[in-house]
Amino acid sequence: MRIDYANESCFISTGSKAFDPNANTLLFLHGSGQSHLTFLQQSRFFANRGWQSLNPDMPGHGHSTGAPLQSIEEMADWYIGLLDTLGIDSVTIVGHSQGCLTGLEIAHRYPERVSKLCLLAGALAIPVNDALLDLATTNQSAAYQAMVNWGHGAASHLYDHSWPGLTHIDLGNQIMTQNADTALSADLTACNNYKNGPDAAASITCASLVMIAGKDKMTPAKAGRALAASLQNCEAHILADSGHFLPSERPYEVNRALRDFLA
Repeated sequence: MRIDYANESCFISTGSKAFDPNANTLLFLHGSGQSHLTFLQQSRFFANRGWQSLNPDMPGHGHSTGAPLQSIEEMADWYIGLLDTLGIDSVTIVGHSQGCLTGLEIAHRYPERVSKLCLLAGALAIPVNDALLDLATTNQSAAYQAMVNWGHGAASHLYDHSWPGLTHIDLGNQIMTQNADTALSADLTACNNYKNGPDAAASITCASLVMIAGKDKMTPAKAGRALAASLQNCEAHILADSGHFLPSERPYEVNRALRDFLA
């Protein structure tokens, strides 16, 4: 669906189901240079199992208009404003990568708005290589290619995808090219500048799930374990053979783990 929010057009995938503000709601937070397509297989799965799935594109990403947001804190406030616009009081958050930082900040700033917190391929901090930050500004196509090559595990480089006819590498590039030219640079800079992860995690008391990708080169497994250890009421789930983009690399395993946790 598409709504007017913050003087821009915001696209929200609902898993092909009608919007119901009174249903139990999952809010999906995509990562750097990504869009609602990151969580397409999760949002559809849960939309067909009684959940209200809200899977928005942030400004300048996917089908949403507007300038990309410049900080994790600004992103957290943007999502809460979106929930206010939709009339939703409380959600379960499912965040990937940058979305984990944003999820931490939302749960820290607005604890009454978050019933559960699910963090996939995340960390307390996500420092970004200077060369990648530079590429995101000076040579976007090279930055996209570096992200998808580095971010996917070995099996994904063998063109193994759960959707016949798709490849992880080509799809990853296509997702990034659908965003505004400045989106990836803004996202990576926001991640690189965010320092509040440890304090945010220490303040969070809601039940949480941290999903760790064993072959992750972007937020390594040790960073995921540190994140899980920093949360007070946390389950950790390891997908040993997945790279960083585990929602698409291992969708069936991710969906089962999320389903079991949410149950």
